Parts: sequence; C-alpha cells; structure tokens
Amino acid sequence: MVSAAFVAPYLADTTNSFLLAAARLPGVRLGLVTTASLDQVPAEIRHALAGHYQVQDGLDPQQIADGVRGLAGQIGEVERLVAILEQLQVPLGQVRDGLGIPGMGEAVALNVRDKARMKDVLRRAGLPCARHQLVHRVGEATAFRDLVGFPIVAKPPDGAGAKATFRLDTPADFDGWLAMATADPGEAWLLEEFLTGREHSFDSATLHGRTLWSSISDYVPPPLEVVRNPWMQWTVVLPADIGGPEYAEILRVGPQAIDALGVTDAFSHMEWFARPDGTVAISEIGARPPGAQISPMIGFAHDIDFYDLWARLVLTDRFDRPDRVYACGTAYLRGLGRGRVRAVHGIDQLQRELGHLVVRAQLPQPGQPAATSYEGEGFVTVRHEDTDVVREALERIVSLARVEFVESD
Repeated sequence: MVSAAFVAPYLADTTNSFLLAAARLPGVRLGLVTTASLDQVPAEIRHALAGHYQVQDGLDPQQIADGVRGLAGQIGEVERLVAILEQLQVPLGQVRDGLGIPGMGEAVALNVRDKARMKDVLRRAGLPCARHQLVHRVGEATAFRDLVGFPIVAKPPDGAGAKATFRLDTPADFDGWLAMATADPGEAWLLEEFLTGREHSFDSATLHGRTLWSSISDYVPPPLEVVRNPWMQWTVVLPADIGGPEYAEILRVGPQAIDALGVTDAFSHMEWFARPDGTVAISEIGARPPGAQISPMIGFAHDIDFYDLWARLVLTDRFDRPDRVYACGTAYLRGLGRGRVRAVHGIDQLQRELGHLVVRAQLPQPGQPAATSYEGEGFVTVRHEDTDVVREALERIVSLARVEFVESD
C-alpha cells in the first residue's frame, strides 16, 4: 500500500479528473492538500480519499510541507507527492527535498520550469532549440534584438500556456513591450528568436529514466498566433499514425531532451516546431500531463482511461504501454469580443453532419462570460480511424460554428 499526497490548490474540473483516478487506484491511500474545505470537495472524490488537509495557499511550499506532515496522521508517512499544475513543479520539488520524499527535486523542477535555464541545459546537450536571452536590463534586450532581428518572442521565464507571451514584429512592438517590461525593475523576461514551421506537442511517459511511450499532436494554427488573434478558432489533432518520416526526428530527439533535463519518472508535455528545412526545434517542456484537452484526447486515441494511466505511473511505477487505434482531434470554440455568450450558431447543422464522430463536447452556454484563456468558451472532440476524416471534421467545425457575445454591464 502506497501513501500519497495530491496537491490541488483549486478543484477545477480537469484537476478533479486526475484526482479521482488517483484516489480510486487500488493499493493507494491518497490524501489531498487543497485550499478547499472537506465539504467543498466533490462527494465522489471525498468518499475515495483517505485524508484531507486544508491550507490557505496551495502554491506555497511551506504550507504544502505542513499539509504533508498533517496528512501523515491520517494516511501514514507520505511516500509520493504529486500534482498536475505547471506552477507546482518547483514548490513540490522543494518539499520533496525537504521531507525526503522520492521524486523530482527542486534542481530538476527548475530545469523544466525556468524556460531560460531549460534552454541552456538543452543547448549544452547539443539539442535544437530557439536562440534565447534572459534579460534584466534594457541593454540586454536591445542586444538580443540586434542579434536575431524580428520577429522576437517575449515571455516570462516561468510562464505556462502561452500566458503573457508576445510576438514582437516591429521596432514599435519592441518599444511598447520594453515600456511594459521596465515598469517593474525586478521582473526578468525571456526573449527568444521566433521559430517558423509547424508546431506540435510530444507527450511522453518516462519511468526510471527511460521514455517508454510517446504521443504526438499537431497544432493548427500555432498557439502564439491564436493568442494574438482572440477571434481565431483552432484545432489540435492526434494523428492515427505517428511512425512516418515527418515525426522521426522528434521521436529521436524528444527522449534525449527529457533525459538531459534530468526527468526520470513523469508524464511530460513538450512543444516543438518542425522547421521548413526538415529539422526540429524544441520550444519548451513541462514535467506534467498535457492541458488543452490533450489528456482526454490521448485517452480517446488509445481507447484507454488516460487519468488512470497517469495515476499508475506516478503513484505505483506501473506503465502498460497503450496502442494508438484512432485519430482524435479537438476544435476550440472562441468568440470575438467581450461580455457574455448570447448564442452559438451552427451547432445543429454540425450535429447532423458530424454527430457520429463526436466523443466529447463542452458547448458555450448563454450567459457564460468570455474566456480569459486561449482555449476559448468551449470545444468539440471527434474521433475516427482515418486522420483525414478527423482533420476535415475539425475544419468544418471551426468554419461553421460561431460564438456570439453580448456586452454585459
């Protein structure tokens, strides 16, 4: 029997899916460290938990450590400490180091959380990634601009999900970004050369330092373009076959990058570019399961419960390699404007045309506020044995579905 702690600052729907799978795993006593009181935990999860500890700040390593100690009286000495949030990688590494819990420590967590440090490690290992510069002063920023030219990507070194990420195309863009960046003298920024080509993800399972399995997805269009154009509806496709020559190089380089960063036991999510000349470039890597609906898509593509697969790997060192049997894809529905959803147009026709392909959907609801993330107000996931059928269905969805907003007071 393994005693484990799951840290979840807030109980969002995605977090709850991973949490429930972990709590139900045979041979595991799971305790929860969270800001939610026990009666705020969904009943299905609450009944499966062996322990609960409430904290004020679920991202604070000291409070997490206090929570782990507090759980010991309920579930026994904690042997595994897990979470799914990108922002928890370093705090959990610090707590593992401090309490002697096996797993990824702070040094490795910084490799996958600090994007400048990550790229330094990758370049030293001879692995392809964008030229970059961590900047604290104006002179460093202008020197990098003069070196690489436009476009330039500016982002926080510990960012996630393309938040606060900017593409700078002109001197005016650069000057505007510089004025914002220098408003806080203590803030550091990461500047990168802009990578051209098709953007993808490389999702993988690593156990005892060996990458045992991987999955590839295609982004259309790239996320940075989606962030810059809030009206743009976009798609992610998991092709049925990832054994072709277009993926051969990332299948070789991806495991090397994970190894170079020191990740030994984790699901990892890597974003990478296929350049026009056939080479690849790694954008960034997180030692966590993928977001943006990719985790459930992996489950649909392999006809498995992805959340259970994740829980078995991180809590019991078990991994049963799944076979890819379908192509799967998601269309992200986004409206143009602000306020609240008034209506979603085109859904009835899409249901008639494509309903037989849909395996999961979350449609925008009237009255729902405009989303703050690039995932948008809703999504539709489809599945089929033929990748072309999936791609065509997604193109039809994003061309026909339209989210209408009404300005709210």
